[in-house]
Amino acid sequence: MRKPAIFRRRYIPYEIVNISDDELLYRSEELIITKWSPIKSRSDISGGISFAFLDRGYKLGRFYDNDGRFLYWYCDIIEVEYDCKSDTYTLNDLLLDIKIFPDGRVILLDADELAQALERDLITREQACMSLETLDGLLKQIYSGEFPPPECQGWGWNGREND
Repeated sequence: MRKPAIFRRRYIPYEIVNISDDELLYRSEELIITKWSPIKSRSDISGGISFAFLDRGYKLGRFYDNDGRFLYWYCDIIEVEYDCKSDTYTLNDLLLDIKIFPDGRVILLDADELAQALERDLITREQACMSLETLDGLLKQIYSGEFPPPECQGWGWNGREND
């Protein structure tokens, strides 16, 4: 499996981070699955498995604690740019996030950042609309019991397992 270059772009605060060193577990035209450790050392998480749904506009992360126990899902709304000549993905974080805990609690995060980014012209109106529409679709999946998507089943911190 050929390993692409992958970058994450954030708008607030603005940064572009090379995440190409994450372990590539799976790649198709629609989905990239990686295993990662935090960029900066953290006491609350040891890492996770990310599922970048390239054609759906979101990246789902399974977060784990230092003992390898599942903590929560973290959903990033993204816009994907792909350069086929350099085999490079840029995942633009469109600011809205959802955190889903094992007990079913759902928390929407960073709506204020979306408003700020739009007010400051850091993102376009089209990007903001796309972020909101994708958020709506994810929330409908979550509340209807159709989350996580089937593609996320069987991938765990310790390999291909249900944990």
